[in-house]
Amino acid sequence: MTLEECYKAMGGDYEDVYSRLEKEERIQRFVIKFLNDPNYMLLCTSMENGNLGEAFRAAHTLKGGSQNLGFKKLYESSSRMTELLRAGNAEDAQSILEELKQDYKRTADAIMQMQAELS
Repeated sequence: MTLEECYKAMGGDYEDVYSRLEKEERIQRFVIKFLNDPNYMLLCTSMENGNLGEAFRAAHTLKGGSQNLGFKKLYESSSRMTELLRAGNAEDAQSILEELKQDYKRTADAIMQMQAELS
C-alpha cells in the first residue's frame, strides 16, 4: 500500500498534506509516528472515567494532529468531540464517541497496513 493509498483508505486528504509537507518520506515518518500518540487512549479512558477536562485536552490534541496530517475523517469527528467537551456537553460527546472510535480505527488500520507492507 502506498502512502497515497493509505490516505484514501482512511478518508484522508493526501494532496493537502503533501502541499504543506512537500516530501512523501517526511509525511510517511509523521504518519507512522501518529500510532504512538497516546491521546486517543487518553480520550477514551477519560470519557469512561467522566474526566471531561482531560478528555477535552486529549480530543483537542487529537484534532490538531489529525488536521496537520490530513486525516480528514478523524479530524472531523475529533473536532466535533472537542467542541462538545468545550461546552461541557458530556451526553452529546458520549454519543459521538463511537463514531470517533471508528474513524480512529480506520486511520490506524490503514497506517498499520501500509507500515506492514513497507517492512
